[in-house]
Amino acid sequence: MNSPHQQPLVQLFDAGGQSPWLDNLKREYIEHGDFERVLASGIRGLTSNPTIFQKAIEGSDLYDAQFHQCLEQGFSIEDTYWELVKSDIIAAADIFRPLYDKSYGLDGYVSVEVSPELAHDTLGTIAAAQLLHDQIARPNVMIKIPATVEGLPAIEEVISRGINVNVTLIFSVLRYAEVMSAYIQGLTRLAATAPQRVADVASVASFFISRVDSEIDKRLQAIGSEGATQLMGKAAIAQAKIAYQMFERTFAGDVWKALSQAGAQVQRPLWASTSTKNPTYPDTMYVDQLIGPHSVNTLPDQTMDAFIQRGTIDVTINRGVQDAHDVWASLSQFAIDPNQVAQQLETEGVASFQKSFRDLLAVLVAKAN
Repeated sequence: MNSPHQQPLVQLFDAGGQSPWLDNLKREYIEHGDFERVLASGIRGLTSNPTIFQKAIEGSDLYDAQFHQCLEQGFSIEDTYWELVKSDIIAAADIFRPLYDKSYGLDGYVSVEVSPELAHDTLGTIAAAQLLHDQIARPNVMIKIPATVEGLPAIEEVISRGINVNVTLIFSVLRYAEVMSAYIQGLTRLAATAPQRVADVASVASFFISRVDSEIDKRLQAIGSEGATQLMGKAAIAQAKIAYQMFERTFAGDVWKALSQAGAQVQRPLWASTSTKNPTYPDTMYVDQLIGPHSVNTLPDQTMDAFIQRGTIDVTINRGVQDAHDVWASLSQFAIDPNQVAQQLETEGVASFQKSFRDLLAVLVAKAN
């Protein structure tokens, strides 16, 4: 039985219908048995990204032996990087596999991202996703593909091949609608060729939260009027509530019903970037206010610990929805265009992952020399 202070994450799922996933992966967790503790706390999945791997690999000597072994075998630096990543993903997937089996494929997933250098390369993304899927060969792995314009057709194609996808870097409701459409199109194609495989495909749509507030708050603060400052800290949660309404409508529609009868799983919205960047905001606000059925919240370690200590368990995603629409509509009074903000954040998000990736490769080159 879990100790009382661990119960909130279990309750988040049991009472709130939301799956908490950990937004971190490093070899220490695998080798020192941390994941057993993490699973016992109620965490139900795991995500990684190029920045997480940069911190993990640069911050630990546990990768050194495998690193040198790969070099001795003639691997390039970049191929060596992928060998290190795949080893961690496979080990984590095997630890989370019993939960995947017990939940009948709802949770127990581990996510790994294709190279951030492919963010604007549709065919390259498809090839990389297929390769990672084949090499890792675990049913509870999701391949992360960014929701760029070029990523959308890749998402549809990869889903149509029966591969699990975690769609990442979603910043706008417009793009979110396109992501859900790509998922449904991909599944429809799969149902036409291999209907028996439809039930085995899982996907989440990772909607970024705190970065939206950081950017919109900056603009509101620059305006400085009372009306503008009153909106600070409200836009990201408002947009997520609107997105959740879209999710409920889309997966209750006629197109979805036929797929649902074939056993298809809904593509759950996943709230990402849920640590608060503004120290004046409560550190659990991006968890507390976004709890609802058929959703995922991916928590960095600090946010996970904060929620265990002082999170509130209540279904909140469908509360204050009219207020959310009002907040969203009032941004235009201050000449803030959410789609322009979303494009900027997507560009910055891709660039940030590319920088982490390149910086780490440079560190590995220096290490090799």
